[in-house]
Amino acid sequence: MSPKFSPGNNIAMKVPIHEFDATIEFYRDILGFKQIDVNSTNENEAVIFKFGDKNLWIDKMAGISQAEIWLEVITDNIETASKYFEEKQCIKRDDIEPLPPGFKGFWLSNPSNIIHLINE
Repeated sequence: MSPKFSPGNNIAMKVPIHEFDATIEFYRDILGFKQIDVNSTNENEAVIFKFGDKNLWIDKMAGISQAEIWLEVITDNIETASKYFEEKQCIKRDDIEPLPPGFKGFWLSNPSNIIHLINE
């Protein structure tokens, strides 16, 4: 049995440190998108905007040279999804970013290396 998949609520834009402030200004001041939250930890900073029926997370990232887009995909069964992707020879990328303990999900990349958070 194949798992069911649907788009998640979040799109993440991972932005190099040197482009972060200008990127935030673009979405907030030029496009006029509604900023809904700021999420800061000791290591990371993210500003979250409403993006239609989705949330656009703009994350400040050290060690990258260009922006990346990461997508969220929801599944009805994370264990079945994990086996399904393994059978399809899709590459799990749990090394890409730690997930919270007990989180029902994993990272996956598509053939062109776009990162997807697969979660239940």
